[in-house]
Amino acid sequence: MALTLMQKTMVGKTTIRKMTIGKTTIRRLIAPALFVLVLMLIGHRAAVAADETPSAKVHIYYVAADEVEWNYAPDGVNKMMGMKFSGYPNVFFERGPHRIGAVYRKAIYREYTDKTFTTLKPRSPEWEHAGILGPILRAEVGDTIRVIFKNNATHSASMHSHGVFYNKDSEGASYDDGTTGIDKEDDDVAPGATHIYTWQVPERAGPGPNDPSSLVWLYHSHGNKALESGLVGAIIITRRGMAGPDGKPKDVDREFVNLYMIFDENASWYLDHNIQTYTSDPKGVNKQEFLPVDDEGTFSLAGTGFVPANIKSTINGYIFANGPRMTMKKGERVRWYVLTMGEGFNFHTPHWHGNVVLDHGRHTDVIFLGPASMETVDMVPDNIGTWLYHCHVEDHMDGGMVTMYKVEP
Repeated sequence: MALTLMQKTMVGKTTIRKMTIGKTTIRRLIAPALFVLVLMLIGHRAAVAADETPSAKVHIYYVAADEVEWNYAPDGVNKMMGMKFSGYPNVFFERGPHRIGAVYRKAIYREYTDKTFTTLKPRSPEWEHAGILGPILRAEVGDTIRVIFKNNATHSASMHSHGVFYNKDSEGASYDDGTTGIDKEDDDVAPGATHIYTWQVPERAGPGPNDPSSLVWLYHSHGNKALESGLVGAIIITRRGMAGPDGKPKDVDREFVNLYMIFDENASWYLDHNIQTYTSDPKGVNKQEFLPVDDEGTFSLAGTGFVPANIKSTINGYIFANGPRMTMKKGERVRWYVLTMGEGFNFHTPHWHGNVVLDHGRHTDVIFLGPASMETVDMVPDNIGTWLYHCHVEDHMDGGMVTMYKVEP
């Protein structure tokens, strides 16, 4: 039956209206379902991310700057040669009317069990070799290191860290940076005072794409003469997800930290104290005495006299292989963290006899260190025995920067 124009128009409007209602109905039905699906996907992704990323930790350390009487040769013998000190090595050991000897007052970082700073935290046997270094601070990428620091020394001191992220109130260095108040309190912590240093560990503080699973960074006091007085330590940062329950990298069996550093006791806070305490004729001491000859009268840049006698070429604060022996097993995965700090003559070339290390993809048995260098190298020892380990700079070897390590079956 034919329809009039008006009827056709009415039919069209009705059809359009029905179509519009249909689309609205569909949208109303689908929208809630899509919303629920999106929420489910977000929740799933968050759950996966939580499974893949370990929860960040805050590592709390109680560290003090303590004054101690440090012995550079506690065994009392030249252990490199298995004999009493004699000849040129005796320059750095002998005590006399105008010689301090091997024992000096120093300030070192030491770890305590809690905020009362009454009980020292014992160092585990595997870290006894660290010697004069402060406590080994550990964290994984994503974590936070919080150090409650107390200055028990008689001079102002601080804790300045390398590599990690910190705000101005945790930098630990005094200079004209325009800050005031709490942002300056960290710079020079007064004797008897306490300060909290907070260091975050972002990705850039951890191993890079071509690095092993952990890296070493320095921390030290930034005050005048503080380094020569002994305030230095190490931080080990492990790649995210690679730290075991004890903080050690999962792909490593044994770790060693070695500070190759020449301590110039002539520039220490405690030079006058050491003269008064350890020389039998303190008034007769000539602080500028330097003779450019060795013990046999032959020309030597290292020289003899009061000044050279107070320059200690050390590995972890020990000379001529004194201190705990570093020991490992054949075939173990051994990681060496090697550092240096100090004045301009602290250029060193650590050399391992008997075995080699992997240094950023290349095999070598010598690495290079300049002042404030931080190197991480790996070793899988295959050569059993007791081996020489030393700086290859001749003057430094002559001055005592030599020790040994042992590879057992």
